[in-house]
Amino acid sequence: MSIRIGILGYGNLGRGVECAIEANPDMELAAVFTRRDPSAVRIATAGVPVVHVDDATAWEDKIDVMILCGGSATDLPVQGPQYAKLFNIVDSFDTHACIPEHYAEVDKAAKESGHIGIISVGWDPGLFSLARVYANAILPNGKDYTFWGRGVSQGHSDAIRRIKGVKDARQYTVPVPAAIEAVRAGKNPELTTRQKHTRECFVVLEDGADAAYVEKEIKTMPNYFADYDTTVTFISEEELQQNHKGLPHGGSVIRTGSTGHNQENQHVIEFKLDLDSNPEFTTSVLVAYARAAYRLAKEGQLGCKTVLDIAPAYLCAQSGEELRAHLL
Repeated sequence: MSIRIGILGYGNLGRGVECAIEANPDMELAAVFTRRDPSAVRIATAGVPVVHVDDATAWEDKIDVMILCGGSATDLPVQGPQYAKLFNIVDSFDTHACIPEHYAEVDKAAKESGHIGIISVGWDPGLFSLARVYANAILPNGKDYTFWGRGVSQGHSDAIRRIKGVKDARQYTVPVPAAIEAVRAGKNPELTTRQKHTRECFVVLEDGADAAYVEKEIKTMPNYFADYDTTVTFISEEELQQNHKGLPHGGSVIRTGSTGHNQENQHVIEFKLDLDSNPEFTTSVLVAYARAAYRLAKEGQLGCKTVLDIAPAYLCAQSGEELRAHLL
């Protein structure tokens, strides 16, 4: 039987999950849940119902895994614990500083209801988290560096759009070239947050909005912009659609380290991503972890998990025998 997937939220991530399900023959889209009027939401998959979120409780026995496609700023902290009471869930919560708190809330709700909740799935946190853990285990004497971009951050763009007076926005994370070159050269520089990245924000204002207020709210936002050199450029809606409609992203996790009795041999580990579509890649990761959530639930496991807790074989449609024969 196919794994029955529910999508909660039909924005960039929701549409990406829908595409990813098409690429996985062991999965099927059961329903899309929205806060909007369901009759106004048009999805790409024929014959699949669009349901208002208030009616989600009627689907408890019809969904194997619910993938939460809201934003990390205000949606997922509420939706994670809420829907873990009803379903096995997967989310892409990406506010790194708040992950322990979010984990605790989802863990409590999932254990009380007998479900699995996998949080902070994507590429960072997610695949980059795995790269950091593997590299630290292999090179205990070393230093970690993570660079993002140049690319559009969905979470940061969403956080800007939540500010009063903002109609639309795109936020680009940009590595400082001198910093990443020094790391790759094995110089092991000491870098502050501000020295590693800059942030570029392109913002469309609502009519009559206070630009000075919006700029201050962006630049002082904790966990998002306060620790970075941030530029805010106000543009028209037409310019945003013409020049910033794509959602590329990427980045690198680098660990430099040494081995030998006198630490005489130097090594550099780098895991790099270059993505045409941030949401489509992110949701491809979410769907793989939805398979893991389904399998863990079938085993009777409960509570919250992260990518660090789940063996790679749980992500793959192939059997253990196939993985050992072809991918090991």
